[in-house]
Amino acid sequence: MHREKPRTHCASVGSYNGFKDFISIPKSRQDSVRLVDGGSRCAGRVEVLHRGHWGTVCDDYWDMRDAAVVCRELGCGEAIDAPRRARFGSGSGPIWVEYANCAGSESSLKNCRSYDWGRQRCNHDEDAGAVCAEVRLVGRSHCSGRVEVLHGESWVTVCDADFDQQGAEVVCRELGCGSPVEVLGAAAFGRGEGQVCLEELQCRGRESQIHFCPKSSSLKHNCSHDNDVGLVCADSVRLVDGGHRCAGRVEVFYNRTWRSVCGKNWDIRDAAVVCRELGCGEAVFKNVQFGPRSAWMDDVNCSGSESSVKHCRSAGWVEQICNRLAGVICSGVRLVGRSRCSGRVEVLHGESWVTVCDADFDQQDAEVVCRELGCGSPVEVLGAAAFGRGEGQVWSEKLQCRRTESQIHFCPKSSSLKHNCSHDNDVGLVCSESVRLVDGLSRCAGRVEVLHKGQWGTVCDGNWDMIDAAVVCRELGCGEATDALSGAYFGSGSGPIWMDNVECRESESILKNCKSAGWGKHNCNHPKDAGVICSSELH
Repeated sequence: MHREKPRTHCASVGSYNGFKDFISIPKSRQDSVRLVDGGSRCAGRVEVLHRGHWGTVCDDYWDMRDAAVVCRELGCGEAIDAPRRARFGSGSGPIWVEYANCAGSESSLKNCRSYDWGRQRCNHDEDAGAVCAEVRLVGRSHCSGRVEVLHGESWVTVCDADFDQQGAEVVCRELGCGSPVEVLGAAAFGRGEGQVCLEELQCRGRESQIHFCPKSSSLKHNCSHDNDVGLVCADSVRLVDGGHRCAGRVEVFYNRTWRSVCGKNWDIRDAAVVCRELGCGEAVFKNVQFGPRSAWMDDVNCSGSESSVKHCRSAGWVEQICNRLAGVICSGVRLVGRSRCSGRVEVLHGESWVTVCDADFDQQDAEVVCRELGCGSPVEVLGAAAFGRGEGQVWSEKLQCRRTESQIHFCPKSSSLKHNCSHDNDVGLVCSESVRLVDGLSRCAGRVEVLHKGQWGTVCDGNWDMIDAAVVCRELGCGEATDALSGAYFGSGSGPIWMDNVECRESESILKNCKSAGWGKHNCNHPKDAGVICSSELH
């Protein structure tokens, strides 16, 4: 029998009567940033505390990345708007920040690369604002999952008997998704944790956010997490003409119309956001297709940490004709376990990740999986749930790859079930990594080398820092970076120098996705090879 948490009133943090009823927040959050005059603590004019005084932020270049950092720092949901021009009224006092210049992955606004604190080259008519979501969908993707509402400092689930189509309309709208597709009861996306909302949402369907919906304080139903409601909204992005839902030309839904995305400056970080938003695997390839075709977005510039491509910087939402269109191929397979190149094999089947029976997986299949993930060659195929037992379904088909396929999706499958498999038979795979550390004391310390075009090469130490080192350690499953070393600390390598002037962001999952001077382009020699020591080396 499941032991349930008590239910709680879930009136929005925005429904208060003056500041006396304002929900208190931890002092550490109060001391850094706040949103004021927006109706809730998760919406309003951005103000930061500096030198003992609250001041505003200028809206120069203010965008969704900056707003995302504010929302994260406040413990609110994702950023859904980054208003400018003092939409929430003009502030008073100092203007502390002129140009926030956030990457989007920072934990605090003060950690952004802000310029000229306190230099007032704008006025309060240009005060920046932020609007954060107070609802989220936990589960399959950005636009489908278990409904959770922000109550004070906690996320609470909603009873299926207290949620209807009008509530679904508001949630999908607030998250920037399409129309509701299906409302699902009985914990269809899994049982939540913590408290269950005590009130019934009585949305009219026209509200822009869930906190504007009336609530009923009467408790009509005795609900537990077995009754957590789920919601499927139409996605706000899709991939078309690629053979399956995780590959193709990128289209976004805006102003009730689907349009393509222009391919100018389209890169792997932008592709990664699309794949994550769709609940597909990681981005394994970005491409540019040729138009002309009508498009909504141009010059997209994602940091890689955004939850939706709509939240990335771009030239704006203007319909235009583009000759080069953005495309993406997301991986239909993943390895869950030690690192991104070794773990339990899981394949995307429809909307769900399923495990594969060890009796239905061979060396040819392994070749395709490693290739699709951008890893090296297969090292070992392991049966008997070597990387742990998975969850959900076990795939009922046998892969019959010929070894030459670029993706698992293109492999033939046999519909006959020859084996009676359970999660005790989940197959695992170890591929050679696409990055390695050599000439150190273990696989978690050494000179950085990357695999490109079938050949290992080094990385130059130009601009090499702890953020770059952290990406390497995370990719190898070696814990956190403890040192980023230069000057061929682990000895000079040989062969090509593949990368120089590497500039990773904290959100990157693999070194190959980081910006650099370009493959094989460098002004460097091997006495400047970069090195890394990860925390796992210290144990």
